[in-house]
Amino acid sequence: MLAIDVSATSLASFIVTCLVVELTPGPNMGYLAVLSATSGRRAGYAATLGVALGLLVVGIAAAFGLAAAISASPLLYQVLRWAGIAYFLWLAWDGWNEARETSPGIAPDLMSDAKYFSRGLITNILNPKAALFYVAVLPSFVDPARSVLGQTVSLSVAYVAIATAIHVTIVFLAARTQKFLQDTKRRRFVRRLMSVFLVGIAIWFGWSTAS
Repeated sequence: MLAIDVSATSLASFIVTCLVVELTPGPNMGYLAVLSATSGRRAGYAATLGVALGLLVVGIAAAFGLAAAISASPLLYQVLRWAGIAYFLWLAWDGWNEARETSPGIAPDLMSDAKYFSRGLITNILNPKAALFYVAVLPSFVDPARSVLGQTVSLSVAYVAIATAIHVTIVFLAARTQKFLQDTKRRRFVRRLMSVFLVGIAIWFGWSTAS
């Protein structure tokens, strides 16, 4: 069983750092905002759960040294980076096609929930910048005199919790604009605008992860 052995000072400093990192606009924030505005709160929350799991998977991988391997391998880093860019571009293309179906009366179902969940998960697993956070930032809050693995896992969970709380807030606020999109033409326009925005996120993702 892992020992949860993080000092109060380290935890407080880490929380402040996480808040600064997560409140800085990034691909997750932009994607969740436009998704919630166009597809509703339920879609946004499903994607948020996927994002949370993706961040947790990367955090656990970092705890066991896999993120360090990504950081040390330029080839692996670039493969993940370009896969992430390609995935955002695919989301943009898919969203443009989905704009043809603009009926607001379609009820959400488990299949659509799974789709948005998987998208949130995949975009974060393919994000090498998330791995670099766990490699470059998190270790500075770890006390080598305590259980390193226990501290790493505990801080990773804390980071995911903070990020998820911020993402849930973004989804809640963005989804409040959905009533504005009940008009069919307006809804189609905004969905296609979202696709263009996703292309922008892909470019942003590529720029921010360039080494």
